[in-house]
Amino acid sequence: MHIHIIGICGTFMGGIAALARAAGHRVTGSDANVYPPMSTQLESLGIELINGYDPAQLDLKPDIVLVGNVMSRGNALIERLLDSPLTFTSGPQWLAENMLRSREVVAVAGTHGKTTTSSMLAWILERAEREPGFLIGGIPGNFGLSARAGKGRVFVIEADEYDTAFFDKRAKFIHYRPRHLVLTNLEFDHADIYPDLASIQRQFHHLMRTVPGSGLVTWNASDPALAAMLAMGCWTPLSGFARDAMAGADWQVRLLEADGSVFELLHRKAPAGVVRWPLIGLHNVENGLAAIAAAAGLGVAPAEAALALADFRGVRRRLELRGEARGIRVYDDFAHHPTAVAATIDAMRRHAGNHRIVAVLEPRSNTMRLGHHREALAASLAGADRTWLYQPAGLDWNLDEVAAGLGAKAVVTGDLAELVAMLVAELRAGDEVLIMSNGGFGGLHDKLLQALRTKA
Repeated sequence: MHIHIIGICGTFMGGIAALARAAGHRVTGSDANVYPPMSTQLESLGIELINGYDPAQLDLKPDIVLVGNVMSRGNALIERLLDSPLTFTSGPQWLAENMLRSREVVAVAGTHGKTTTSSMLAWILERAEREPGFLIGGIPGNFGLSARAGKGRVFVIEADEYDTAFFDKRAKFIHYRPRHLVLTNLEFDHADIYPDLASIQRQFHHLMRTVPGSGLVTWNASDPALAAMLAMGCWTPLSGFARDAMAGADWQVRLLEADGSVFELLHRKAPAGVVRWPLIGLHNVENGLAAIAAAAGLGVAPAEAALALADFRGVRRRLELRGEARGIRVYDDFAHHPTAVAATIDAMRRHAGNHRIVAVLEPRSNTMRLGHHREALAASLAGADRTWLYQPAGLDWNLDEVAAGLGAKAVVTGDLAELVAMLVAELRAGDEVLIMSNGGFGGLHDKLLQALRTKA
């Protein structure tokens, strides 16, 4: 079968392309931005890529077209597709019908931690010789790719609540029909899709309605928004986890190192293993706890899971060290929500001790661009010693409001070259630089490292 994917270079659709190619299909695709590393990864699999959305690409006459959720009515390619006799569907729908139907699906959903928790769980299952399939919205260091079919029965999928396609406004995760569901947390996000938290909770409730009574829901028992959602209806056994002592949590931890690099697992208050790993941060402790609890529901002993996490190499763009120059370490992190920003800074503070933490933030997500969370942003950045805020084109509000809340330690600029120059002038040996964005940030990481290395 010839499958053509419109919007192929996103992590999710690119993952579907890799899975379809591995299944023996001919795969072609197009996107507005065809460039490495995704373009290289896809081309290495024998996938032909087209740059842009020229309607002429439909002359390939594929058997089916998968439409990514970046596409909308009015696009010339979409209009020609609708006028044509070609069969089309969404990526999630195709995945559900062709890859997931015969698998034991484990879906990891929530506002924060989905990518990391999915990656941890897939690695635990891999080390347990379960050979899982997976589709993850990032690149786990242990696998080096975002998706694979796997030879085992279990399939781990990062389950996103973003909408499916221009013709299907349900959350993507509604299609997956998981037997096992992991719920990391729940906050308001995706303001371009959802008007409030209640509307997101409703989508999660719809997801809950698809989980069978013979399955398992592993959930963050310390999250009140999740608790309220579960109160709307739950027909599946629950296994609760919580980083701190809490009633109703079957799984808890005892920190053995303040930065989260070593912690003890507690299952119903009894010691169940110790995790010693290269990760830091209380948010990662919580992610690890969720993965271990979910793996236990799949038959992997907690002590075995703890040993697997000792070798976990993290996920690209999650507190990823991009380089060091002149004694200054530069990190890349995907944080784009105040909760995630605060968690990243806290993780570095616990690890770095008295070293100066320099935060550099680009508010790039749709929710940030619309001005949601701006009142919480200054507080989320308060743990940094120095903060630079980048004002990107198209931001609907002024970052000076946030800078005012941080006082003299915050600077705003809308010029990338000026940002690099100011950082180079002020940074000193020992500084830990956290560059936070859910986009490429104009290549700031490499530009800063290069400028530091060539500084006179």
